[in-house]
Amino acid sequence: MEHFAPHPEAAFEGWYSKFDLPSGAHIALVICAVPNATSLPPYMVSFTYYPASGEQIYQREHWVESIERIITGPGCAFELRIEGKDCTGRMAVQSDSTTAYDLQGWSIEQEEEPQEEWSLAAMTVDRTPWDVHTPTPESWLVNLPLPLHWHVHSLSSQAAFHLGIPPLPSLPKSDRKGRATVHQEKNWANSFPSAHVWIQAREHENETGICLAGGRILGTQAFILGYRSPELNIDILPPFALSMLGISPFMSHTVDHANRTFAISASNWSHKIVVRAKAPKNKGWFGLGAPFQEGHRANFCTESFMAEIEVQVWEKSGWLWGWREVSREKFVDASLEFAGEWFEERGVKRE
Repeated sequence: MEHFAPHPEAAFEGWYSKFDLPSGAHIALVICAVPNATSLPPYMVSFTYYPASGEQIYQREHWVESIERIITGPGCAFELRIEGKDCTGRMAVQSDSTTAYDLQGWSIEQEEEPQEEWSLAAMTVDRTPWDVHTPTPESWLVNLPLPLHWHVHSLSSQAAFHLGIPPLPSLPKSDRKGRATVHQEKNWANSFPSAHVWIQAREHENETGICLAGGRILGTQAFILGYRSPELNIDILPPFALSMLGISPFMSHTVDHANRTFAISASNWSHKIVVRAKAPKNKGWFGLGAPFQEGHRANFCTESFMAEIEVQVWEKSGWLWGWREVSREKFVDASLEFAGEWFEERGVKRE
């Protein structure tokens, strides 16, 4: 759990939680701190309620006064304590990785009493780690002084929740109280890469999923892929999923934000994974800020939860190391994110 816990030496830390709700809607919750930001807001809480239709997305970004990161016990238990004029709360993680969320956001208008805009209370009861033997997708890379580190803490956690969004009277009853599944991640180090893509999908009933992140880093283009099913547990990461000057013997990829598509083929000595992702072009996208040394750049990322993702998996087989297909999956209502130079409309002016 130490990768999920605070890293006081890091220039920034960001925690991302995606809730899958009973109606088919989702919540994206981001809590991010750049303590020594030089010119832009240092502390961000972003709350997004994403209906199953991908329409009338409800989002609030709060630039709060402080986010304290406190170790609260043994086993890397910790708490994020948020204080702001329009957002307060906490995210508390115990030594067994169960996580409690208790956050509220308000609208602040002059000469009026604050009005609650949203509230979220939730408690996870279990955790599905990246891998029992390799607890973080970076594997040995996590020990290198990279400009960005990526950790997936839980591929799927069951949680009980209460959700309130008073300005949204159409909020389905099933999304106000019940059980959800939660995907948990964290980034930390110096700053986000200049361009990146992120993909996440999981079929909870058969415990099959894909998780991928990568982009431009240290003059290369590098990715990490993880495919999970009851039969297969495959990771492909650098040096296999790495290209320099656009050249790689093991990987090829195509980024096309204009058409909202991404494709990658990556292999190692034993397996090859091909991923093709696409999402509707004209609906279902929302923006997110991203951390850099100067603070949070607004609208640096764009994300959809309406992506279709096709995954094919091969393994080495036969004479002269031929390939044999061992799995083919299609995921719907999945996550696809473009960011930085791979997101042309990035960086709108902050209000």
